[in-house]
Amino acid sequence: MSGEDPRYGIEELAELGGVSRRTVRYYTQERLLPPPLGVGRGRHYGREHLDALLKVKAMQEAGLSLVAIQGALTGARPAPPPSLEALGRSVWRRLSLAPGVEVHVRGDVQLPPASALQGLMEWCRVHIGATGDRNHADD
Repeated sequence: MSGEDPRYGIEELAELGGVSRRTVRYYTQERLLPPPLGVGRGRHYGREHLDALLKVKAMQEAGLSLVAIQGALTGARPAPPPSLEALGRSVWRRLSLAPGVEVHVRGDVQLPPASALQGLMEWCRVHIGATGDRNHADD
Protein backbone atom coordinates (compact mmCIF):
# COMPACT_ATOMS: atom_id res chain seq x y z
CA MET A 1 0.00 0.00 0.00
CA SER A 2 2.99 2.33 0.41
CA GLY A 3 3.32 2.77 -3.36
CA GLU A 4 -0.27 3.96 -3.82
CA ASP A 5 -1.42 7.53 -3.73
CA PRO A 6 -3.33 8.39 -0.56
CA ARG A 7 -7.12 8.53 -0.69
CA TYR A 8 -8.97 11.06 1.40
CA GLY A 9 -12.63 11.45 2.17
CA ILE A 10 -13.96 14.99 2.09
CA GLU A 11 -13.79 15.27 5.89
CA GLU A 12 -10.13 14.19 5.95
CA LEU A 13 -9.18 16.48 3.05
CA ALA A 14 -10.88 19.43 4.74
CA GLU A 15 -9.11 18.72 8.02
CA LEU A 16 -5.70 18.35 6.36
CA GLY A 17 -6.28 21.60 4.45
CA GLY A 18 -7.56 23.50 7.48
CA VAL A 19 -10.93 24.29 5.90
CA SER A 20 -14.50 23.07 6.18
CA ARG A 21 -16.18 20.44 3.99
CA ARG A 22 -18.36 23.23 2.66
CA THR A 23 -15.24 25.13 1.55
CA VAL A 24 -13.92 22.04 -0.27
CA ARG A 25 -17.24 21.73 -2.11
CA TYR A 26 -17.27 25.45 -2.94
CA TYR A 27 -13.67 25.41 -4.22
CA THR A 28 -14.54 22.40 -6.39
CA GLN A 29 -17.65 24.16 -7.72
CA GLU A 30 -15.56 27.26 -8.53
CA ARG A 31 -12.92 25.06 -10.22
CA LEU A 32 -10.23 26.00 -7.73
CA LEU A 33 -9.92 22.28 -6.95
CA PRO A 34 -10.32 19.40 -9.42
CA PRO A 35 -13.49 17.33 -9.04
CA PRO A 36 -13.28 14.32 -6.73
CA LEU A 37 -12.28 10.95 -8.10
CA GLY A 38 -14.80 8.11 -8.26
CA VAL A 39 -18.56 8.32 -8.23
CA GLY A 40 -21.33 8.31 -5.66
CA ARG A 41 -20.32 7.14 -2.21
CA GLY A 42 -16.95 6.09 -3.65
CA ARG A 43 -15.88 9.68 -4.30
CA HIS A 44 -12.49 10.46 -2.87
CA TYR A 45 -9.66 12.92 -3.12
CA GLY A 46 -5.97 12.33 -3.69
CA ARG A 47 -2.64 14.06 -3.18
CA GLU A 48 -3.36 16.33 -6.17
CA HIS A 49 -6.45 17.68 -4.36
CA LEU A 50 -4.60 18.31 -1.12
CA ASP A 51 -1.76 20.09 -2.94
CA ALA A 52 -4.27 22.27 -4.82
CA LEU A 53 -6.18 23.05 -1.63
CA LEU A 54 -3.00 24.07 0.21
CA LYS A 55 -1.94 26.22 -2.75
CA VAL A 56 -5.30 28.04 -2.84
CA LYS A 57 -5.19 28.56 0.91
CA ALA A 58 -1.62 29.96 0.75
CA MET A 59 -2.58 32.34 -2.06
CA GLN A 60 -5.61 33.50 -0.07
CA GLU A 61 -3.47 34.09 3.01
CA ALA A 62 -1.14 36.14 0.78
CA GLY A 63 -4.08 38.47 0.12
CA LEU A 64 -5.35 37.30 -3.25
CA SER A 65 -9.09 37.16 -3.89
CA LEU A 66 -10.67 33.93 -5.10
CA VAL A 67 -11.19 35.55 -8.52
CA ALA A 68 -7.48 36.40 -8.72
CA ILE A 69 -6.54 32.91 -7.56
CA GLN A 70 -8.80 31.36 -10.18
CA GLY A 71 -7.16 33.53 -12.83
CA ALA A 72 -3.69 32.58 -11.62
CA LEU A 73 -4.52 28.88 -11.65
CA THR A 74 -6.12 28.88 -15.09
CA GLY A 75 -3.89 31.52 -16.65
CA ALA A 76 -6.97 33.58 -17.54
CA ARG A 77 -7.19 37.25 -16.77
CA PRO A 78 -10.27 38.09 -14.69
CA ALA A 79 -12.75 40.48 -16.22
CA PRO A 80 -12.34 43.99 -14.88
CA PRO A 81 -15.00 45.04 -12.39
CA PRO A 82 -17.70 47.31 -13.78
CA SER A 83 -17.09 51.02 -13.43
CA LEU A 84 -19.13 53.01 -10.94
CA GLU A 85 -20.73 54.86 -13.82
CA ALA A 86 -21.86 51.53 -15.32
CA LEU A 87 -23.51 50.75 -11.98
CA GLY A 88 -25.42 54.04 -12.13
CA ARG A 89 -23.19 55.85 -9.67
CA SER A 90 -21.08 58.92 -10.23
CA VAL A 91 -17.53 59.40 -9.06
CA TRP A 92 -16.76 62.36 -6.83
CA ARG A 93 -13.53 63.66 -5.32
CA ARG A 94 -13.50 65.24 -1.89
CA LEU A 95 -11.06 68.05 -1.18
CA SER A 96 -10.56 69.19 2.39
CA LEU A 97 -9.89 72.94 2.30
CA ALA A 98 -9.81 73.64 6.03
CA PRO A 99 -10.98 71.86 9.17
CA GLY A 100 -14.71 71.44 8.71
CA VAL A 101 -14.69 72.68 5.09
CA GLU A 102 -14.84 70.30 2.13
CA VAL A 103 -15.50 70.72 -1.55
CA HIS A 104 -16.93 67.84 -3.56
CA VAL A 105 -15.94 67.77 -7.23
CA ARG A 106 -17.47 65.41 -9.77
CA GLY A 107 -14.89 63.03 -11.23
CA ASP A 108 -15.18 64.32 -14.79
CA VAL A 109 -14.47 67.95 -13.78
CA GLN A 110 -10.86 69.04 -14.18
CA LEU A 111 -9.39 70.48 -11.00
CA PRO A 112 -7.62 73.85 -11.04
CA PRO A 113 -3.84 73.89 -10.67
CA ALA A 114 -2.39 73.08 -7.25
CA SER A 115 -1.41 76.72 -6.72
CA ALA A 116 -5.04 77.83 -7.12
CA LEU A 117 -6.21 75.15 -4.69
CA GLN A 118 -3.54 76.21 -2.20
CA GLY A 119 -4.80 79.80 -2.43
CA LEU A 120 -8.38 78.65 -1.83
CA MET A 121 -7.27 76.60 1.19
CA GLU A 122 -5.47 79.62 2.65
CA TRP A 123 -8.52 81.83 2.07
CA CYS A 124 -10.70 79.30 3.94
CA ARG A 125 -8.29 79.18 6.87
CA VAL A 126 -8.21 82.96 7.14
CA HIS A 127 -11.91 83.66 6.66
CA ILE A 128 -13.50 80.61 8.22
CA GLY A 129 -11.02 80.00 11.01
CA ALA A 130 -9.13 77.04 12.34
CA THR A 131 -12.11 75.03 13.55
CA GLY A 132 -14.64 75.81 10.87
CA ASP A 133 -17.49 76.00 13.40
CA ARG A 134 -17.62 79.70 14.28
CA ASN A 135 -21.20 80.20 13.15
CA HIS A 136 -22.75 77.18 14.87
CA ALA A 137 -23.91 79.37 17.81
CA ASP A 138 -26.24 81.16 15.38
CA ASP A 139 -27.93 77.91 14.22
